[in-house]
Amino acid sequence: MIASNDSPEKIIQLHVNGETRNAVIRSADTLLHTLREQLGLTAAKPACENGDCGACTVIIDGQPMHSCLSLTIETVHQSITTNEGLLDSPLQQAFVDKWAIQCGYCTSGFITNCHALVGQHPDADDTTIDEWLASNLCRCTGYQEIKEAVKSVLQMKKPSSTI
Repeated sequence: MIASNDSPEKIIQLHVNGETRNAVIRSADTLLHTLREQLGLTAAKPACENGDCGACTVIIDGQPMHSCLSLTIETVHQSITTNEGLLDSPLQQAFVDKWAIQCGYCTSGFITNCHALVGQHPDADDTTIDEWLASNLCRCTGYQEIKEAVKSVLQMKKPSSTI
């Protein structure tokens, strides 16, 4: 589908998970809609669609963002990372190892958010972790397992001391 000059649709390029991807969007399209409907990237989940739950979390230029609140047109020329782009992240396995999942609907948003947390705060303490986890909601688990998954990755990244 090619958009004409007088069409409300625009052809844009997005930088997603290290690749340049084309999308046809309207100016009101959210990044969540574009990722799922245009690009077939379904890890960001539609849940509340008003920024309360974090199931749609992606990383935009290093910052975790709720893609339901981000207009696609505002993300042109930015680097977008979805959970599909984090397949090598140790958080994926940590969530499994620490039983940090139940139904799984919110999991990709948590993993994406926690990936940014680990990258920005390699020495995060409990308070910092709690603050970051507050941006995502889970109705199935207690947050303790998720917190333990984050801590295990933080511990893994610390240089081992030699005596």
